[in-house]
Order: sequence, then C-alpha cells, then structure tokens
Amino acid sequence: MSDVRAAVEAILAGGLAVIPTDTVYGLACSPADADAVQALSTLKRRPPGQPVALVAASVDVLLELLPELTAPCTAAVRGVLPGPYTLVLPDPANRFPSLAGAAAGTVGARVPALAGPGRQVLEATGALAATSANLHGGRDPRRLEDVPSEICDVCVTVDGGALPGTPSTVVDLTGPEPRVLREGAVPERDALQRLAAALAEEPMP
Repeated sequence: MSDVRAAVEAILAGGLAVIPTDTVYGLACSPADADAVQALSTLKRRPPGQPVALVAASVDVLLELLPELTAPCTAAVRGVLPGPYTLVLPDPANRFPSLAGAAAGTVGARVPALAGPGRQVLEATGALAATSANLHGGRDPRRLEDVPSEICDVCVTVDGGALPGTPSTVVDLTGPEPRVLREGAVPERDALQRLAAALAEEPMP
C-alpha cells in the first residue's frame, strides 16, 4: 500500500496523517470529524481555542464548502488562491465549528499550490483540516525528519522531500479591510497589494 493511499484511508477513517504542503509539513484529518480535529490539537499540545485551517483541493471546492461567502470574499479567494495564504473568512452558517476555535463564526481557509503526493492526498479527500506538523510553539517542519517523533509514531506519514519551510501568510478578511495577522511566505505588503487588486476588480452591485 502506498503512503498516499494509507494516508487517505487513515483520514477517511477518522485518523491523522502527516502530509507535505506548499509551505511546511502539515498534520491533517477530516474537517467533518470533530473528534479527529480534537485529537489533532491534543497531539500537537495546542492550548484550547486555537483554530485549525480548512484546506481545500481547489478554489471551486472551497467555495462549495462555504457557499455563504460574500462577493468581496469570493473575489479575494479567487485573487490569491491557490497559493501560500491562509484567509480568515466568515462562516455565518457555522459549517465548521470544530475548526474555528475561539473565533466562532470564522474559518481559516487554504488552497495550497501543490504537486506530488500532497496533491494526491488532497485531491482524494477533497478537503482537510490541517495545521503544521510540529508541537505547539515548535519549529515549522521543512522535512519529514523535522516532524517530532511523537507525531510520526502515531500518524501515517507521506514524504514529499524538502519543502520551502516558511508557513503561509495569514490574512483576516472578516473586517472592513484585509488585515495581515501573520507574515509568512508572502510579505505583508505584497499580500495586501494583491488583495487590493482582486477587490478592485469586483464589479459594483
């Protein structure tokens, strides 16, 4: 059985997997399984209230999962994704309460620009709940061997080689203007400029 197949089967069965993304190695599970999301947070030793990202295989899949998004949010999503961004979006229907953490009514969404085994896992599942495959506060894992043994020992792992190693840039789109919460793979200035350009192209109602 390939690592990809084993990872997909584990995720669909309520388990966890370590997979390569376009930034760092991620610890992933099914976003529809609240128990798996809790197990993910427990394994990472995260404090209560920490959000977990919704990672979709494509922009279209993401928009299907969050059909209540407003036109400006949809324009922003299409303007910067796929890519190394996490966009904090409104989730007014509370479709993903287990991912929101303390920020109820929101969800951090990613559509990574992936190839290889990480892409295969994501395409097979459609969407994942994921966070970096490190212990809380630890170094972001660039290689599979950087992932702590206590995580690898209880997860299916997929080796995608060396990754860029810088996490995604996190942008909050729930307020009147985009706001960078964490500068990562994309510099803050570049992220805001690209979002401004995407929003400027949104037609007036």
